[in-house]
Amino acid sequence: MASATARVAQVAQPERLVLVNPEFDLLLACCADAAALARTQRIHSLLSGQVDWNFLLQLALQHGVIPQLYRQLSQNVSYGEIHLLQGLRKAYDANARQTLWLTRELVRVVAHLQNRGIKVLPYKGPVLAQILYGDVASRQFSDLDLLIRAEDVPRARPALAELGYKPGLRLNNREEYAYLKSGYEYTFDSPQARNLLELKWNILPRFYAVKFDIESLFARAVDVEVGGAFMQTLCPEDLMPVLCVHAAKHAWVQLSWLCDIAQLARCAAIDWRELMCRARQLGVERIVAVTFSLVQRLLGTPPPALVKADRDLERLAARVIPIVVGRKKIDPDSFRYFRLMMDTRERKRDRLRFAWRLASTPSVAEWSTISLPRQLFALYGFVRVARVAKRLLVAL
Repeated sequence: MASATARVAQVAQPERLVLVNPEFDLLLACCADAAALARTQRIHSLLSGQVDWNFLLQLALQHGVIPQLYRQLSQNVSYGEIHLLQGLRKAYDANARQTLWLTRELVRVVAHLQNRGIKVLPYKGPVLAQILYGDVASRQFSDLDLLIRAEDVPRARPALAELGYKPGLRLNNREEYAYLKSGYEYTFDSPQARNLLELKWNILPRFYAVKFDIESLFARAVDVEVGGAFMQTLCPEDLMPVLCVHAAKHAWVQLSWLCDIAQLARCAAIDWRELMCRARQLGVERIVAVTFSLVQRLLGTPPPALVKADRDLERLAARVIPIVVGRKKIDPDSFRYFRLMMDTRERKRDRLRFAWRLASTPSVAEWSTISLPRQLFALYGFVRVARVAKRLLVAL
């Protein structure tokens, strides 16, 4: 159990930001970890001004916070303004239907894989919604994420095919062998939707230089009941750093990821000392700290006592905030993204590994760009270096 000194402290007010629009400020007010009265006053103050409801709905969909927005506004909009929530209510109902269907699909897929002798850990989607909110419809998600062992991937694909799932990526034997070492997921299409299921054997691609021990994740897994079925998922001390590195990988662009992290910090009995020990071993203490700095600035949830931040970390969080609120876009293929990822790592060796692996590890892009004979497959590493060098020259 978490020690009393390591648990999350009392709720603080979100930092007042100079934002580009009142709609995002209203989004923050509805997602913030604030006392009920303070939140209500802030929401009413924002509603008294000009609100572009179509833009607000667009922002909520983009940031994955339709349930949070609808839940708060339905309680704070006056009777005469209920008609303003019609679009939001439709989106909320559509999300509820989708999450319930995805939950049923998760139960079906997990049971099928387990019947084939494949152990699986679902850790986002319906499972995360159940852990955080006790209700799968209280979180917005559109796909399923399943973690399996790399050696089970060849058996998992035909098992999923029996359920109608088709892989979005087709590789030959050599490409697949290389991809299992350097990549981390296969996406699958279902008859109902594209990219509906993500089958992962790592948490991140190898070039990010964050090596989670998958066997340990399975060994520490905990039971959870979802959709009337019991399955296993990541324990809280593993789930938190996984959520933090996932948000960092995408430059924290979606507000819902910060909401999930704040809610997990509040609702789970976390051993923060153990969690930070694992983060230190992974080399992601800085990522965890920056993430909680963003959570505090935007949502008002203070960091746990053991998550320390300094001026350098605060400056890094200040660089990220314009990306989250939409004032600045970031291209994952840009030098700016590369610099941000480098700055989030505390260990020099991890920064060097990230830079070298990013520059030299061939991917699907290289395999599809140039067709080399089987005997020359190893030369794809040079193709990757050449393509990265060209991109860097263009950026400079």
